[in-house]
Amino acid sequence: MDLSVVARHEPQTVEDAEREAAVVAPVVSRADGEYLLFTKRADHLGEHPGQMSFPGGGREPSDVDLEATALREAEEEIGLRPAEADIVGSIDDVRTVSEYAVRPFVARVPDRTYEPDEREVAEIALLPVSGLIDLDNYESERRDHPYYGDIRLHFFYVDGYTVWGATGRMLVQLLELTTDWEMPPEVDRVVDPDADFPV
Repeated sequence: MDLSVVARHEPQTVEDAEREAAVVAPVVSRADGEYLLFTKRADHLGEHPGQMSFPGGGREPSDVDLEATALREAEEEIGLRPAEADIVGSIDDVRTVSEYAVRPFVARVPDRTYEPDEREVAEIALLPVSGLIDLDNYESERRDHPYYGDIRLHFFYVDGYTVWGATGRMLVQLLELTTDWEMPPEVDRVVDPDADFPV
């Protein structure tokens, strides 16, 4: 991954969302390549239970900015100390179905064991970038969303996990910026608005 591209990127921001949130997209470097750290959200959470996501959450009044939000939430969820996160830059804000604008901050983090906060995080998973950029592990579908209109949903299937939703959209941009991966121009299928999700 060429993270210098993220450092030079001028992200598109969302200014009119009802609520703000931020996440850290943690990059772990190992001898066999780079990995992205994801959390699997606890099943009892009201929003997006069981989904794969980057550590993060909603902005609190005490947060000086969204970077502070991302770092605070990552510390709460996985025990990543703010001083450990070498933030490279941010990618475009993403609107979610829960009416948040989420700002993703990309950061290099140490290769160590992280501890999930069991109240919010069921599991921590490090997925290899080599698997995420393998087009055999990717598919997409188009559907009409009641709030956002015509949308394309992305699904990455790696090591038994599925990354999709807002995190899938973040991942598409991150991989396109930092690797040779390109989103296929055509979707795999077009589905009805109320069709079941393939996860």
